[in-house]
Amino acid sequence: MRIMPEQGKAVVRAQEDAGIPVRRAPWGTISREDIVQAAVEIVRAGGYEEMTIRSLAAELGVAPMSLYRHIRDKDDLLAEVVDRLLAPAWRPSAAEDDWQAWLIEAAAKLRHFLVTQPAALHVYLSHPVVSPAAVERMTTMLDVLRRTSADEATAQRAYGALHTYTIGFAALEASRAGWAPDGKEDASRLAQQLAAYTTTEQFIAGLRYLLEGIPGRRRSARPQIRR
Repeated sequence: MRIMPEQGKAVVRAQEDAGIPVRRAPWGTISREDIVQAAVEIVRAGGYEEMTIRSLAAELGVAPMSLYRHIRDKDDLLAEVVDRLLAPAWRPSAAEDDWQAWLIEAAAKLRHFLVTQPAALHVYLSHPVVSPAAVERMTTMLDVLRRTSADEATAQRAYGALHTYTIGFAALEASRAGWAPDGKEDASRLAQQLAAYTTTEQFIAGLRYLLEGIPGRRRSARPQIRR
């Protein structure tokens, strides 16, 4: 794989815009692995928003259409990129026998991952994520939840509550990352109080509320929906 320096990529873009033929890598010399790895490096460096199929092709020294031989579209590529970034990031250091500490750390790690990686938050908000790392995380969480003496249905509902709470919290937190008080004292005080609802401390507090309701729950304890 040939990674072009920033100056080289700028030259390629200028040549393309001017209609000047650009020297490309030989046909068939890149693979899906090359494309995914280049995208991982860009996303890791914080370039997710600026990354396009065209810019990635320039990075690899190939025509944009060459990438479509290996990937369906940008979303297909991002799904694999996010999976690779998630794989080493999700596993807690707490012992699985300490189920509350383990689940809190597992949720906190996913929240941090989503808040610090915009590409990951985009993927998780776009569709259910069933990539290898995400499925491994889910399976392990379900195993830990079963250790609370919860039956299968309760474990799955508990996982769903923890998972959706974590993603929703991360989405709200990320969307407010650039917020600042407007200077009006009374309104600012209230706004700051409300802003505290998206802090790490509030996230952990909310997790504890959820986890306290898990032990002792049984299949018969289904929520009753009033019509």
